[in-house]
Amino acid sequence: MKTMQNTLRIKFFLLYIAFGFLCLFTVATLTKQLILDHLKSDASSGMYEEANLIATSYLPEYFTEDTSYLAVRTQLNAMQIYLDSSLWFTDAQGNVLVSSSLEDTTAPTRIEDFNPAEIGSQQYLEGSYHGYFSEDMITVIAPVTVGFSTRGYLLIHRPMAVIQQKLTNIMRPVYITLIVIYLLSFLIMIGIHFFVYRPLRSVTEGATQFASGNLNYEIPVHTQDEIGYLSASLNFMASHLRDMEDYQKNFIANVSHDFRSPLTSIKGYVEAIADGTIPPELQGKYLGIISAETDRLTDLTRDLLTLNEFDTQELLLNKESFDIQKMIKQTANTFEGICTKQHISIELLFLPKKAMVYADPHKIQQVLYNLLDNAIKFSEPDSPVTVEVTEKNEKYFISVKDTGCGIPKKDLSKIWERFYKTDQSRGKDKKGTGLGLSIVKEAIQAHDENINVVSTEGVGTEFIFSLSRDSGK
Repeated sequence: MKTMQNTLRIKFFLLYIAFGFLCLFTVATLTKQLILDHLKSDASSGMYEEANLIATSYLPEYFTEDTSYLAVRTQLNAMQIYLDSSLWFTDAQGNVLVSSSLEDTTAPTRIEDFNPAEIGSQQYLEGSYHGYFSEDMITVIAPVTVGFSTRGYLLIHRPMAVIQQKLTNIMRPVYITLIVIYLLSFLIMIGIHFFVYRPLRSVTEGATQFASGNLNYEIPVHTQDEIGYLSASLNFMASHLRDMEDYQKNFIANVSHDFRSPLTSIKGYVEAIADGTIPPELQGKYLGIISAETDRLTDLTRDLLTLNEFDTQELLLNKESFDIQKMIKQTANTFEGICTKQHISIELLFLPKKAMVYADPHKIQQVLYNLLDNAIKFSEPDSPVTVEVTEKNEKYFISVKDTGCGIPKKDLSKIWERFYKTDQSRGKDKKGTGLGLSIVKEAIQAHDENINVVSTEGVGTEFIFSLSRDSGK
């Protein structure tokens, strides 16, 4: 895990370095070129405006002899200082008539291969202008017209060094700003370290602990964000797995206990019969006990298989329409023998009409059987067990009520747990598996219905569950 953490930290650091390099590269290339293009365009526009102003205002008078060579030269010298550029005044053939050049340049007598149209669609030329300059220049050309005839041209050459100096002056604060932004972005790296990397490392550590079987480990991340939500989910998962592990241990212990007790009895009685300890005249009695213990094992196995159907989600409900009151009556009849023996009566309070429901009849009959069996087991002799059917909205509600010992408050929330038995249950129900109510709740929930229990110690217990009414009835 440390290798993974180090790798992630190195990745963050390399990304930070790459971010700085890309920013510097972008500013040094794209940003610098964009600013330079803007400066050249801006400079050439100003130069062309000045050149066009001079070419239309002063220089035409040179060809009409209204101004002298000296006056034109004086004007060009003034513009040279103002524009920090070399100015050449030529005739139409490229012969330089008047020039005002910078100190390090000298105007030629005639411009070789002079072509005023070489600018084309561009506003300026860039370069040494036919090799007359030792450095790159920006050159603009403005025609000098007299009447409708072009008599000459004014050429203004500004050194690129001037524009480069402006570019340098602009780029200096840009680079300083970039460095400040890069240093400030280090704060983002620190934030990522504390708010992303460290919580993620804790989550990774937690996942490693859970994978190694340490389900008691708790991830110490409690932020209100996605990582905090992930941490809470993993902690909840670990808690659930821990509970499941405890449940499995208890489940195995309970199953082992419930199987071991009848098997021990069966083994003991069989050995006693086999070695003659139990005389022949008493063997019938003990064979009856062996048969009862065998029935107990059969019931336990059946209940486990039933619960396994729910756990593996392989339970398929075969729903159909049937009269729930008729089923209650049939189920109650199966308890006639035990009720007669214990002097317990089953009172049926039915609706005057058929109560047609849409459910799985086998599962619902199992629910009724378990609830009635449970009620009879905990009823005192000469007491009634009441089964009542009521209707409300689109539901039928079936109530199974006894007047037995009741369920203590502390046990009410646990009666649905598998193998759970109250203290009263352990005293009265010697043959129960502790799975009956678990099966009842699983079956009712499989129908998307609800079951509730109301119980008072010394008064009795009432179970109420709902079933959907058959829409066709």
